Amino acid sequence: MTLRDHVALVTGGSGGIGGALVRRLAAEGLKVAVHYSATREAAEAVARETGGVALQADLAVASAAEELVAAVETSLGPVDVLVANHGRSRRRELDREITAADWDETFAVNTRAPFLLTQAVLGGMRERGFGRILYTSSVAGLTGGVVGPDYAASKAALHGLVHHLAPRVAADGVTVNALAPALIERTAMLPGDPGDLAKMIPVGRLGTPEEIADFAFAVLGNGYLTNHVLPVDGGLHPY
Repeated sequence: MTLRDHVALVTGGSGGIGGALVRRLAAEGLKVAVHYSATREAAEAVARETGGVALQADLAVASAAEELVAAVETSLGPVDVLVANHGRSRRRELDREITAADWDETFAVNTRAPFLLTQAVLGGMRERGFGRILYTSSVAGLTGGVVGPDYAASKAALHGLVHHLAPRVAADGVTVNALAPALIERTAMLPGDPGDLAKMIPVGRLGTPEEIADFAFAVLGNGYLTNHVLPVDGGLHPY
């Protein structure tokens, strides 16, 4: 089943990876809602470029997920493709730098919000017999990473969500997967100097947001692929 003319919601759609995802989906004929939290001008620019709509929501607030989905449905129609790409990361060490409030905030944005967004769109997807759910995770969810324990744990929790949901909705035509990128240029989450980081990667360079978007579209377009966490890291971590 083609994705053309379906409605997609891309959260964090104004950033490096998010913007590339929106552009790729729009180029393939989808109607795309570009979510943003604070970067209004960037989100509106991406929406203008792609013929979509920019919608604001603070996904640290529990009620914002359902409100965002309702706004997309009002503007474009029912959501058939959910790409929960937003995330929050702050470089922090384990020893006393992370408070209980920090931990809760990271999980609220990185894990709870994708779950609540999924809850908001899943019923309609199952009724229509078609849906695509894709979470942007991180290699940190598989290896622990270097950003911080709260970040790594929040991304690992997304993997558990994939594995719980996917087999329960597969027969309804809904696929659930996650991408786990590492060291992608033009993003705010690089944990160091890009030149130094590139030397660590077997392919000899950082990945590009467009490469993540290409792979994401391949995953979204494949109705036989579900229940997987798929690393995209230039060969950095073998699995």
